[in-house]
Amino acid sequence: YTQGIANREWREFGRTEVIDNTLNPDFVRKFILDYFFEERQNLRFDLYDLDCKSDNLSKHDFLGQAFCTLGEIVGSLGSRLEKPLIGIPGKKCGTIIVRAEELSNCRESVMLQFCGNKLDKKDFFGKSDPFLVFYRSNEDGSFTICHKTEVVKNTLDPVWQAFKIPVRALCNGDYDRSIKVEVYDWDRDGGHDFIGEFSTSYREMSRSQSQFHIYEVIFYAYTHPCTHTHTCYYSLVLTPNPNLTPVPILTQKLSPNPQTATRKTEGNPSQPTSLHYMSPYQLNDYAMALRAVGEIIQDYDSDKMFPALGFGAKLPPDGRVSHEFALNGNPQNPYCNGIEGVMEAYYQSLKSVRLYGPTHFSPVINHVARYASAVTDGSQYFILLIISDGVITDMAQTKESIVNAASLPMSIIIVGVGPAEFDEMIELDGDEERISSQGRYAERDIVQFVPFRDYIDRRGNHILSMARLAKEVLAEIPDQFLSYMRTRGIKPGPLPPPYTPCPPPAIHPLLTRRVSRI
Repeated sequence: YTQGIANREWREFGRTEVIDNTLNPDFVRKFILDYFFEERQNLRFDLYDLDCKSDNLSKHDFLGQAFCTLGEIVGSLGSRLEKPLIGIPGKKCGTIIVRAEELSNCRESVMLQFCGNKLDKKDFFGKSDPFLVFYRSNEDGSFTICHKTEVVKNTLDPVWQAFKIPVRALCNGDYDRSIKVEVYDWDRDGGHDFIGEFSTSYREMSRSQSQFHIYEVIFYAYTHPCTHTHTCYYSLVLTPNPNLTPVPILTQKLSPNPQTATRKTEGNPSQPTSLHYMSPYQLNDYAMALRAVGEIIQDYDSDKMFPALGFGAKLPPDGRVSHEFALNGNPQNPYCNGIEGVMEAYYQSLKSVRLYGPTHFSPVINHVARYASAVTDGSQYFILLIISDGVITDMAQTKESIVNAASLPMSIIIVGVGPAEFDEMIELDGDEERISSQGRYAERDIVQFVPFRDYIDRRGNHILSMARLAKEVLAEIPDQFLSYMRTRGIKPGPLPPPYTPCPPPAIHPLLTRRVSRI
């Protein structure tokens, strides 16, 4: 299911196929979604045990569900997310594994037909009931199932029906990517017997499209391979498919280190006239901006620990004015656990400090720049979110700080709250004219400024207001990230090792299964 932004209603997006008699289903059907870095795209997966042919889910047994965002999947190691299934009180429902992969621009489809010759006899009474399972290799070396043929009953020389498959589903448009094909003997109880396997590539198959190509099927007997003389033939026809279109997606994995800074304006937070007013019924503009941006960015951060700073306040016990203090009160460790930790630190700080001007941006920018200057190899990227309602009083120093930071792996998001004029903050944005300081121009544009009031829903829908704000302020982050990497010739880092589950069982993983459906 996907969730609408405005009404928060869940809409069914699609269903997988049914896999008979298994507790460990590996679903073939894929779902193509448009991915937007700047949006929170909520997903829900429900799992059912099929009891009849009805499409009404209430007729089937509910096995559990999982919630996540598309950003969580994309931002996970290897774009592979594993979550426990929940939804049945007092019961462990198992685990769901979801993988995402960017689609290539390849628009071809291919028509394939396979046949076998002298396959192993696996059935005591009769011959074998063979079928094929196709896997495409992933960038991390693991494999994902992409197609299953039908079962051909009682034969050692099967001829499977021709099937058409998009090339990007078979190998994601990479003609040299390995394609693994496994051969099984179908059993009614789901304990299909492994006959053997072979590997190929799309390029290898394409070379012999005018004739039959022969593959030797190899059976792996746990510790050593035993090569059998069985052969598998195929014929291939290329068919271009103009209806397939590429899906836009961020072209490099982003591992940001979000930093938050909030401006403490004058006014009593316990009074409704204050922009920091802590209403028991709704979030103030500062809190909405924090949550709107933070809930999206945190999906791409590995440890979910965010330093949160305040500026423009008198600190206890001596009333010292500070433009760079930890919201959690711990200057040695300003990190907060997740966006909820940042929100809690913000609310607690309002109770302990006295809000006080003026508005200085440069201290917090320099604070983050010190961290970013220590990690310039492309392994980390820093995003500073500044929320303020005041006129900048250190404009010259702020410009100098931004010009210096433009050569570092960092971006700055500025959200203006309240009714003030934000002319100076607009100048920092640099969309129309590149920011400069003392004759030096910023190497690249790293600042995005928006006034929150321009994105507030007039009907009072705060969820929609936050979604609009996040979409606007985060839209430039992917390009800013890529511009830093490309200008320094930094390529994506080494791929994570392929996923390896717990020690393999003594039987093949297609054995011991039940009927399941997502």
